[in-house]
Amino acid sequence: MHLRLNNKRVLVTGSSRGIGLAIAKGFLNEEAMVVLSSRNQIELDHCKENLLKDNPSSQILSISCDFTKIEEIQKIKEKIVKQWGDLDIVVVNVGSGKSVLAPIPSAENFDHIFSLNFESAVHTAREFFPLLKSSGGNFIFICSIAGLEAMGAPVDYAVAKTALIAFAKNLARKVASEGVRVNCIAAGKIYFEGGRWGEKMKLDPQNVNNIIESNVPMQRFGKTEEITDAALFLSSERASFITGTVLRVDGGQTTGMF
Repeated sequence: MHLRLNNKRVLVTGSSRGIGLAIAKGFLNEEAMVVLSSRNQIELDHCKENLLKDNPSSQILSISCDFTKIEEIQKIKEKIVKQWGDLDIVVVNVGSGKSVLAPIPSAENFDHIFSLNFESAVHTAREFFPLLKSSGGNFIFICSIAGLEAMGAPVDYAVAKTALIAFAKNLARKVASEGVRVNCIAAGKIYFEGGRWGEKMKLDPQNVNNIIESNVPMQRFGKTEEITDAALFLSSERASFITGTVLRVDGGQTTGMF
């Protein structure tokens, strides 16, 4: 299946490691032009250097940005416009499930997690929507199955991801007539070094294995490449009639019918 993503201009937020970096690699393999972005410029430059070893002719920009801060998003947008004019695809991947297990987290903790996982996505969409409208592009929001069902995840994180899904679905209806598609990928238990599940495996591998065997019908972790494949498909012309959807990539873990 030819996805025809060559020369598409793509921003992947939170792309210095894990799912975001895997998605960036996937787009580069499809000969797209990619902007890497996270808060740490040194990490980004290291990632760019490594990616160019595998894709020496690729066009890659590495620009640091804290996506919880509107003024920084505006600055990265200015740099991208100066280099490439517009964007075709924005993959919104910033977020973290590291929180507390309190039933009602403190106001400070809740605000931090909500800002990181929800408000940063809204800020990103607000700033980059004009570019996608111009190019007839699309948003991909990387969310979580914790936003679909109550499954024991930290409350503030689950609420933020639920809000993100609601935002994306409503946005999709509002902008469809303007040629912009909006979709979500609800990730299940995805393993990568340095990630949340990687940390848990180091602390208590037996307990984690028990969780996987009892909660995930496929009885394994998901791979970052499996999220990548979903993002590439949803970004492509092959998904031209798909908008406002939440694609679950979770090995069958969630049980809701809708």
